Amino acid sequence: MGEYGDFGRRYVLDPVMLPRALSRSPRKALDVGCGEGRFCRMLKPHGIEVTGIDPTPALLSAARARDRECTYLEAAAEQLPFDDDAFDLVVSYLSLIDIPDMHAAISEMARVLIPGGAVLIANLNSFNTACNGWVKGSGGEHLYYPIDNYLQERSLWIEYRGIRVLNHHRPMSTYMCALLDAGLRLTYFDEPAPCPDAPEPKATAYRRVPWFHIMEWMKPFRAEPAT
Repeated sequence: MGEYGDFGRRYVLDPVMLPRALSRSPRKALDVGCGEGRFCRMLKPHGIEVTGIDPTPALLSAARARDRECTYLEAAAEQLPFDDDAFDLVVSYLSLIDIPDMHAAISEMARVLIPGGAVLIANLNSFNTACNGWVKGSGGEHLYYPIDNYLQERSLWIEYRGIRVLNHHRPMSTYMCALLDAGLRLTYFDEPAPCPDAPEPKATAYRRVPWFHIMEWMKPFRAEPAT
């Protein structure tokens, strides 16, 4: 992803994700599935102590080479190596679709979050992951993205920019139930369109249907014990 990311990150997700993260004035942030550390580097200039975790050594090496100040650790989202209540912001930026045990990962994200802190998620929309690609309509003039077996969870290997990744399709209800079961409360939801300066014709294609969704979930404050 380098410094600017691909089209979806640079022109669709970044314009929402960064302001949303900064709106909470976090002091300590965790990026789960940080990859090359691009979003960590975006947060750091705002006075945030950022830690990135990823299970892929090659990506962590790239992150450390670009940034000597943030902390980058090899770890799995399903077993985070941190104490309870360690961060006031946890970010999952297009990483939930890559995590095999998404339920365990969400539970861990909630565990390491302080009460009042938030999990900020950018993810592919589930109708997107339920499809296998574009097909031409009967007239041959328009492309359509057929959805099938939406409720059936499954995984598939994809190749993107020369890297093979195992993606996981899950219906939206699976994500929502896992986040609710973790005791989190939804405070923000969006299906962002490309920003106004996004280059055409790709921007028009991304406006046909929302490619991604962004969610913010807050960890409630603990109830005071009865006296």
